[in-house]
Amino acid sequence: MRVSWLVIFQYRILISLHPVNGLLQQSASCQLHSQLSMVSTSHEVLEVAEKALQCSDMAKKIRTRRSASGQLLLFKDEKTVVAKKSERKKPHVAKSLSITNHCRQNLSYESALGALKAYHSIHNDVVLPRRFKVPTNDPSYPTEWHGIDLSSTVYNMNWWKLHIRQYPDRVAELNRLGFIWERLQPEWNLILGALITYSSINGNLLVPVNFVVPRGQDIWPKATWGICLGKYVYRMRIRNDFLKGPKGATRRSQLDGLGFVWDMGEYSFDKFLAALQHFATFFRRTYEEGPLKVPSTFEVPIEDQSWPRELWGYPLGSKCSAVRQKGLYVKGRPDRQEQLSAIGFCWEGNASLGWHQVVHAAAIYSQMNNRNLNVPIAFRVPSPNAPTNHASFAGSDDAWPWPEHLWNFPLGQRLKDIRLKGAYLNGTNAAKRRAQLDALGFEWNPKRGRRKKTISSP
Repeated sequence: MRVSWLVIFQYRILISLHPVNGLLQQSASCQLHSQLSMVSTSHEVLEVAEKALQCSDMAKKIRTRRSASGQLLLFKDEKTVVAKKSERKKPHVAKSLSITNHCRQNLSYESALGALKAYHSIHNDVVLPRRFKVPTNDPSYPTEWHGIDLSSTVYNMNWWKLHIRQYPDRVAELNRLGFIWERLQPEWNLILGALITYSSINGNLLVPVNFVVPRGQDIWPKATWGICLGKYVYRMRIRNDFLKGPKGATRRSQLDGLGFVWDMGEYSFDKFLAALQHFATFFRRTYEEGPLKVPSTFEVPIEDQSWPRELWGYPLGSKCSAVRQKGLYVKGRPDRQEQLSAIGFCWEGNASLGWHQVVHAAAIYSQMNNRNLNVPIAFRVPSPNAPTNHASFAGSDDAWPWPEHLWNFPLGQRLKDIRLKGAYLNGTNAAKRRAQLDALGFEWNPKRGRRKKTISSP
């Protein structure tokens, strides 16, 4: 036995001198220790020790490294052995799900009925939300249903075939509970029914992404309660959900018949363009008469019959600001920019547009007063029907000289702001604008005091 212990001691020294890998060393050591525990003679111990020496020689030829994918690669004499971590046996997700489905389908009808009655006693109906899992801490439900998706179980054709089809008395029993048989049909039919109802209520299919069919409203079919309609609509636009395969073309035609909007970007621009065109028509503006000036706070008035109903409440002013400042709807779309320019959209903003109005009115006033731009503070651009002394202006009487978009414009006050506050004279265009006013005969320092009235001789 002294020889046996000596051999064992030599084996341990060899293993410590030739470590291959922590995992390999531990495995080899455990295997050898299990063999040593079974031997009883020194001859058998010597054989085991000899195998250990062979293993230590082999260890010199083995190189190990770990690949980028997390695999352990063993190299021996230019031959590669790949040991994948994934080879460790794990329960497959799909297999576990199929087992779960099989188990819940095999739960007895009486047990499922008890779960439905428990839900009915709490909610007064059995319109279960999609993928409703029975709470694990609710004693009112049967214990075997805790944590199980009750909705996907009972509203399933397999469950109907297994537990209901051959039992008419069960059909009557479920009817008394208010079982929603329509939930057994394909999901597309329920989504289409919800879209039809949404269109009848709102007049369009512009469903918000977070919209969920409300519960408890009789205007909605019970089978559609709780459907995440907005999410389905978004996925149909982005990923073509429910629109692939042999039924895709038919379903697309169904949506087209309901007025489904496939491109929200195009729809939003068309709505903006329609509102801008109506604004131009309503205020009788044309491109020749000057750019459109839409106040930034302007919203289409609600219940105003002069505007189309679909535009009521539309924030046209803020949309115009977003188009100018952020390129909304027109970024990378020169064709849309041309459409807006054609109806007189102002790309420089209302501040620049205000200056255009000032210089336009000032030019007309200067021309009518022999290049004199000393405008009274209270002066407003007159309209043809306004009581004013037409004879005080030079020019033809055949046509009114002031364009309609300048009527009632407070030219006197604007020029006073320029003179005293430097309005419109900030930024890089200040020098250019000063030169324009000088060319029109603007008086920067007019004489103070009340103007003298001239008395004409008889």
